[in-house]
Amino acid sequence: MHEDDPTDEGWFAGLDRGDLAAAREAIESGGSETPADWPALAVESGFADGEADYYDALHEATVHTTREMVHEAERAGDRQLVHAVWAMDDCTRTANELAERVAEWAGSLLEESGSGLEYAREVADRDDVPTSLRSLATRVRDLDDQAATLRTDIERTAPDVAPNLSAMAGPVLAARLVSLAGGLESLAKKPSGTLQVLGAEEALFAHLQGHAPSPKHGVIYTHDAVRNTHPDDRGSASRALAGKLTIAARVDHYSGERKPELDEELRERIDAIRARKAGDGATRDDDE
Repeated sequence: MHEDDPTDEGWFAGLDRGDLAAAREAIESGGSETPADWPALAVESGFADGEADYYDALHEATVHTTREMVHEAERAGDRQLVHAVWAMDDCTRTANELAERVAEWAGSLLEESGSGLEYAREVADRDDVPTSLRSLATRVRDLDDQAATLRTDIERTAPDVAPNLSAMAGPVLAARLVSLAGGLESLAKKPSGTLQVLGAEEALFAHLQGHAPSPKHGVIYTHDAVRNTHPDDRGSASRALAGKLTIAARVDHYSGERKPELDEELRERIDAIRARKAGDGATRDDDE
């Protein structure tokens, strides 16, 4: 080894062969400006018995490092939000589907009829229906309750993971955007036009195939800034909202600093869009 260049020691310098935690730290923090004959240096230092043995050790260390990084990323707050949103949606969808089955079954036995989750809850408390039907209705009630619990969890944790996005979009919509993007970092790297149509992928594909107009919004339609804006101006409102949400996601990912001024900027922009004169067609979405 060259004593005047410590980088010649390589990532394996001073490591015990079986200390994978130390190997990970060395791999993540180490580096060299110039290449070197690392297998030969590893053998010279006594770390490896030969070139093949060196590459075996390197493979073991890098696989361990990658596995640990994946596990840490999966445990990160934004990934937990993704799992919570998926679970909430699964519970809600399944509960509604089974509620329809309960309503049909109960309707064949009872004089009065009903539908939806509330009716399934009523059936779960009745004694004049078969045990199997009452058990199914109880499952519906439990799933609906679980969805509500998950929503509460999301509302509590989303502001810690994405404070600006949660304040601007609301915790549940913020978590849903993070989920659709595949994580907060992925969302922060997307252009506002992509964020604008997240959740409208089917409509977008249909548009690209020439079968439908371009979608103006995806799940951000549920935001008050879009839903409660005149239909003619929803495209403009969607673009304005998507632009501010993109900035919020980037601030959350790269700094995490809460910036209330972003909320005020969005309010001012949406107020300006809603204040347009009804006859001012030159600035409306129909002509944009």
